[in-house]
Amino acid sequence: MRPKITYYGHSCFTVEISGKSILFDPFITPNPKASMIDISTIQPDLILVTHGHGDHTADLVIIAKQSKAQVISAYEITEWLSDQGVKNGLPMNIGGSINLGFCTVKMVKAEHSSSFSDGSYAGNAAGFIIQSPDCCFYYAGDTALTLDMQLIPLSYNLDFLFLPIGDNFTMGIEDAVRASKLTECNKVIGMHFDTFPPIEIDHKHAYDSFSNAGFNLILPLINQTFEL
Repeated sequence: MRPKITYYGHSCFTVEISGKSILFDPFITPNPKASMIDISTIQPDLILVTHGHGDHTADLVIIAKQSKAQVISAYEITEWLSDQGVKNGLPMNIGGSINLGFCTVKMVKAEHSSSFSDGSYAGNAAGFIIQSPDCCFYYAGDTALTLDMQLIPLSYNLDFLFLPIGDNFTMGIEDAVRASKLTECNKVIGMHFDTFPPIEIDHKHAYDSFSNAGFNLILPLINQTFEL
């Protein structure tokens, strides 16, 4: 079964694999470019959260409550969720993995800050590697380029990966190309771009940079669903 992906803007996606839906970093309602999306229709089975910043958690509590999905994130974020009335959090930490039946989730390092809107500590920023009978992919979260990425292909044969490309707060286009080389994956879905002025990108330059390096870049449209 081919994975089905829906883009909700910024770094928020659902990925449907093995008959289940995984939601990543829910930030939709504060994004004016995603105003066409009704979050009440989003009913994931699992929610993965990379870090505590508001542009990755703004709709987390609402969607977690309405869907009753399990939420995997850093311990500090699951404790914060519990204080908000979301009791189905599953804490993880860097290097850990868990078998959920339909997929295995491994939490890996991301080089980024992580705090809640009040400035309190939200644990370590992370990325996730998802392995299922359908596919294997890496969701990098907000991160700089890191040599730790070269460890991934030692254990995983990635079918595709999600990389931030907007620069300023995360890696930019050139470093994302380098990350694709380190992870040995030629199918890249861009994220964390065009939401705010500091992370607006030149789309042609992005496509050309990846193409010239031998990689296939996908820059999805908001509310677009596609298969890989």
